[in-house]
Amino acid sequence: MKTFHRIIALFISTASAADTPPVSASDLAARLSALQQDGESYVRLKMEVQQPAGTTKLALQLQIKQRRTKAGTDVVYQVLWPKERKGEAVLLRKAANKPATGALLVLPDTIRPLDASQMKEPLFGSDLSYADVLENFFTWEHQTIVGTEVVDRVNCQILESKPGKGQQSPYASVRSWVDTRRFVPLRVEKYTASGQLARRIDTTKVATGDNRRPIPANLSVHSRKGSLTELDGSRIKHDVNYGDHEFTPEGLKIMGVPRSTSE
Repeated sequence: MKTFHRIIALFISTASAADTPPVSASDLAARLSALQQDGESYVRLKMEVQQPAGTTKLALQLQIKQRRTKAGTDVVYQVLWPKERKGEAVLLRKAANKPATGALLVLPDTIRPLDASQMKEPLFGSDLSYADVLENFFTWEHQTIVGTEVVDRVNCQILESKPGKGQQSPYASVRSWVDTRRFVPLRVEKYTASGQLARRIDTTKVATGDNRRPIPANLSVHSRKGSLTELDGSRIKHDVNYGDHEFTPEGLKIMGVPRSTSE
């Protein structure tokens, strides 16, 4: 009987340790970064820009092709709807600790290069900048837990991220309110060098992705100009395979859905 109780106690202790979230800022940032670096994926996204909040300025259906690894990030955003904007696209690329680059496809057939100085520009007129959809600030050198707070009845740790020497960003710091049970940021605030809040991103819906992990499916993006961007991107596929050419300026013209790796 004593042996049985020891086994049960050991099991409970082991299970509890496995469920315990990281206690250090570096561990928490590393876990969140690893979840972002999830390889190749495809997303269908609805984006609605309200300016002012409550008044629809524009609505877009987008598809996103992305490749996120430790070596770097490649993303392509393409407009599917409305018909008159179908084909507009942007490519964004960033290797580790190197300046971001990209290209913009302007209808009907003009490709314009983008460099690091343009990462503050808005994505298709929304409250998201190019940097917002490209950067992984959980890889930044300086990570600190600066407090705790309840967000939507969930206890969150507040993780502050700051870039180190050689890590370029339009932002001086980012604070993330992290649900450490599901490892999902429920709120993200991005600050300029002067300490002003540039953007606040709230997770309004957490869904289970195709890889059975919790993902921030719906987002609300608030900017200083008083507008609001609502994003619904719960449709995501990870079993896809891209060729390198799809993450080139000429690849912006490829509008097809990627094939599944299981096909």
